[in-house]
Amino acid sequence: MACVIRAFPAWLLLAALASWPQLALAQQKGEPGRFDHYVLALSWSPSYCEAMGERAEPAQCATARPFAFVVHGLWPQYARGWPESCLSPAPYVPEPVLRSMLDVMPSRRLVLHEWRTHGTCATPDPAAYFDKVRRAYEGVTIPDAFRRLDAYRMVSPGEVEAAFRAANPGLGADMIAVDCDGRRLKEVRICLDRSLGFASCPEVDRRACRAERVVMPPVRGATARP
Repeated sequence: MACVIRAFPAWLLLAALASWPQLALAQQKGEPGRFDHYVLALSWSPSYCEAMGERAEPAQCATARPFAFVVHGLWPQYARGWPESCLSPAPYVPEPVLRSMLDVMPSRRLVLHEWRTHGTCATPDPAAYFDKVRRAYEGVTIPDAFRRLDAYRMVSPGEVEAAFRAANPGLGADMIAVDCDGRRLKEVRICLDRSLGFASCPEVDRRACRAERVVMPPVRGATARP
């Protein structure tokens, strides 16, 4: 039987070659300091505590230490994709630096995980990275309506995004994304340039929550659910 060789369509080959640099960029391990912009991820702590239940970090979820929006991470990003774990082993985080972050990243495990996974792609210096995390967090105004909730609240992702934009002049619609788990609001992701100014990030914006409405659990327990 004769072997039939089919020609690879020229247009498909050209498309594959055109996309290869972006695919390689999104999938490479990465090098410290080589990235395009940051994503500041602000997690709604009550959603994490409720979703995780008994597995949640006590330092974050104990009733004696209630938290609202906390820093999940400051993530170096490419225009498409992102680097991870750029130094292995990751440089040691001095204890004073670690402790200094616990008011906004209320878990030692979270601080160390974010450093290993994301911080090492920003800089080999943990003190410099967490200083930047602090400055990024302090550069964003949390809307008054979301500084504390005493009861469950139903919101639309658009409502949350609009509140953040109103509280932060210059924050455009393509610079912020609201994330959810289908039922709960999980976090707000804000894109920043390397100088920590607001920045456009179409790829992050495309991954935003598509639910019409989601619940925000209260900072302190409530007796009624929506």
